[in-house]
Amino acid sequence: MSVADDALRRLLEEAETWEALSDLALEAHQVLVKEEEPPEIPGVTVDTQEQDGVTLSRVFIESEEGARRMGKLPGHYSTLEAPELRSRSVEAEEKVGQVLAQELQRFFQGLGVGSEDEALVVGLGNWNATPDSLGPKVVGRLTITRHLHRMVPPEKRGGMRPVAAIAPGVLGLTGIETSEVIQALVDRLNPKLVICIDALAARESRRLGITIQVADTGIHPGSGVGNRRRGITPQSLGIPVLAVGVPTVVRALTLVEDGLSQMGQPTGRVAERLLAPYLNSMIVTPREVDDLVESLANVVAGGLNVALHPALDMDEVLSYLS
Repeated sequence: MSVADDALRRLLEEAETWEALSDLALEAHQVLVKEEEPPEIPGVTVDTQEQDGVTLSRVFIESEEGARRMGKLPGHYSTLEAPELRSRSVEAEEKVGQVLAQELQRFFQGLGVGSEDEALVVGLGNWNATPDSLGPKVVGRLTITRHLHRMVPPEKRGGMRPVAAIAPGVLGLTGIETSEVIQALVDRLNPKLVICIDALAARESRRLGITIQVADTGIHPGSGVGNRRRGITPQSLGIPVLAVGVPTVVRALTLVEDGLSQMGQPTGRVAERLLAPYLNSMIVTPREVDDLVESLANVVAGGLNVALHPALDMDEVLSYLS
């Protein structure tokens, strides 16, 4: 177990409310504020702004105490919320994709990743399970250029980053830990950045299909549904790792608690202890999850393509492919 994995395990074990939290740092912060009403959470700051109809919230966890309280590793988490995505319109997808691209480029600059530094994109998840197929679908829609970069004249390379991508599947399909596949590729390809795409678990059903999180802490695949695998993190790989995630599932227990709350019935720790033996292992997803995943795959892939290749001329790419 790596140092980062051990740190996450310790933080989750020490976090008093970790079972009530989600993969989203913004939700974790909101839960703490609602349930404990602290004047502030030490070492945690949140900045929220509106950008072209998208609510952009940046959560900074900068202390060990803040990490313990939040149940998250120290780092920077940005969450985009766009209710307009419920329309599944191309215009909404393109608009949110542009905001995502701008936020990704801000992360690139903060991590010191240059405009021509090679990136490896990893589509995590199981392509046979619709709620978990976001990563592979995004990879299938990316502009892959690593094999073209050496062929392009130097004067034409401006804004064209070498990008490689893989959808390695899950342990149950391959018998190989995803982190082992990524480590081998990093050792072989020597990219300057790894970007992991994955489906997440949310605490509030209203966030499904309209929320995207970007984090510079890496990712522990399956952690949102209690299946924690070895992490894909900056500490384990030795290079920057960005995690881009979209919540596609929510705990059944959460839905029951929301229903009780709407009826004016008690919720919180007491209700959770009573219901957990029956519902705690159940994870649910919307009926229209296939449309949800398709739409969000378009948004994430579009944002990544713009962020990774800000000045790429697609006509020139097609000419080199031919």
